[in-house]
Formats: sequence, C-alpha cells, structure tokens
Amino acid sequence: MTAQWRVLVAGDANVDLILRGDVRPQFGQAEQLLTDCELVLGSSAGIAAAGLAQLGVPTSLVGCVGDDEFGRFTLRALSERGVGTGDIRVVPEKRTAISVILSAPDDRAILTDLGAIPELTAADVLEAARTAEHVHFASYFLTPTLAEAMPGVLRELRTRGLTTSLDTNWDPSERWTGVGELLPFVDYLLPNEHELRAIAASIDPALACADDSACARRLAEQGATVVVKAGAEGGWSMTPQGVRTSAPGLVLDPADTTGAGDSFDAGYLAAIGAGIDDERTRLRWAAVAGSLSTRANGGTAAQPTRDELVARVDEPGAAIIPADPLPSVAAPVSVRARQVAAGPASA
Repeated sequence: MTAQWRVLVAGDANVDLILRGDVRPQFGQAEQLLTDCELVLGSSAGIAAAGLAQLGVPTSLVGCVGDDEFGRFTLRALSERGVGTGDIRVVPEKRTAISVILSAPDDRAILTDLGAIPELTAADVLEAARTAEHVHFASYFLTPTLAEAMPGVLRELRTRGLTTSLDTNWDPSERWTGVGELLPFVDYLLPNEHELRAIAASIDPALACADDSACARRLAEQGATVVVKAGAEGGWSMTPQGVRTSAPGLVLDPADTTGAGDSFDAGYLAAIGAGIDDERTRLRWAAVAGSLSTRANGGTAAQPTRDELVARVDEPGAAIIPADPLPSVAAPVSVRARQVAAGPASA
C-alpha cells in the first residue's frame, strides 16, 4: 500500500436486518416462517469502509447515527473492523437508520428507514477530509443535504488535491437528478449495470435503449472513469478517452450477495492505493473482492484481507479477460446457476 494514502468514506451508516426463507410478503395477516434472521453492519458506506480497512487501507467514515442501540452497534461494528469512527456524528433527536433485507435465493428487496442518514452535511465531509487523500461517496440519494452541496464539495476537494469516487446506489425516487452535474469533478463513478443505464438515460434520454458501452462512454465523456459492477461477469470500465477494459470475478457458489458491490468498490480503491496503474488488475482486484465477500451471510463477514485477495487474483482458470473493443459488452465467464462475482450494492 502506498504511504499515506488514506480514504474517507462519506454516506450512510446503519444496521441491516437480513431475513431469509419465505420472505415474499403475504398480506391479510398471514404468518410466514423464516429460516434465518441476522442483525449486521449495513449501509453502502459502512460495508465499503469495512472492506477497505480489511484490505489494509487506512479508512474512516463520516456519517450520522442516532443516540440509540442501533447507533452504538454501528459504531462498535465499524471500530471492530478497523474503520475510524471519530467523524461519525451522533444526532440525539434522530434514530439510527435500518435496512430490512428480504433475501431470496435469486433476488432481494431492501426496505430502509433513513433515520439520521440525511443529517450528513457538506461541512461534516469537508472537516473529516482534512487528513484524507481520497474521498469515496456512497448512497448519494439518501443524503439530500449533502447531495445539494456536492458540486461545491467536489470542487473544494479537487482544489485540495484529493481524488474522489462515487457509488450513487439506487435512487428510490428513480429520477436520478443531479448526478450529471457531479461527473466533471468525480474521478471514478462506480455504478452497477442497472444504475449505469438509469443515470445515462437521466442525462440523455436517447440512451434509454442504448447498449451499456454507449451509456458508459457518454458518462465518461463528462470526465469520470466509469467502473461498472457486472455481477457474474465481474466488472469493466470506460475511461474519458473511450478505452474499455474488463476482468472477471471468481467462480463461487455464494452464500449471500448482500453488499458485494460495496466490496467491489473497496477492491478497486485498494488497488489504486496499492499503486496499481494497470486497469485490468484494478478491475480484477475489485471483482475478486466482490466475489469473496459472498462466502458468508451479511456484507462484511467474508470480506477478504489483502493477502487473501492477492492470493486469488492469479487463480488458475480465472484469467483476466483482455480489453474489449468498443462497443461490445464484457465477455462472460463460465459460471453455474447462482454463481456471482459481485452483486448489486447494499442500500
């Protein structure tokens, strides 16, 4: 890891209540039985920060929690994973956010009570960034006060010499407003494929039916390298110069894909912090980190250490895919049913 490369993660901080089994609700006061229930560290920002710390990157998180048991659980879980929590603000009049995840074998639904998440401000981030070299923003649409000020925040961080990345996650309103204004000031945009299409269509409605490469190329033209989480196919990226690169994840039978996209983010950023300039290798780190995170339930239980990740990057039978010519899509790897590399990010 390069000396003094410290990451601040800014965004949501909450717990996840993960329910498994018969999770498709049946109204009419029907009682359904679960096979498993678990309370774990949640949030896109929290899982990404934990993943970075596990990979040896000095990491802290700035966000807001309530003065309650869920807030104390969140702070304790982050600290146990090596994430700095000194910049997390406790808001006494608000409760800590919670996401209830209904996890089925082939999909999941996420129900979120925002609690204190929207209390995060630009001032919180700019103060916390005083010791950082990179700031990663997560769950943009859940932090409206910060989102409104984000263009100014990003300009200020760039003036200070910091690099930045953004994983918007899903927009609950499905309007996707404001992201286009940020792209000239963001170094890396990290959507999954569904988010990529939605963001591109919000900027240019003509892209609503375009292929993913065209969408990424249009976003990258604004100035950010677009790094796309592609599920079982691993990940791929598009630079502002129009260069497209891809890499696969590992062939695994996942226990739980919750937060795999956030672990993908952590792997990509850790590769940057390690001084890796080769884009295929950065993507491979990201896809392998996302893959390995699915080995256990919850977003953080199976996140790899740096030694684990490096040991699997060159694993036989999962060679790095060569760069693809435009406008093709990333070539798939051989996978069995339900095998994934990095699923969609946790809310």
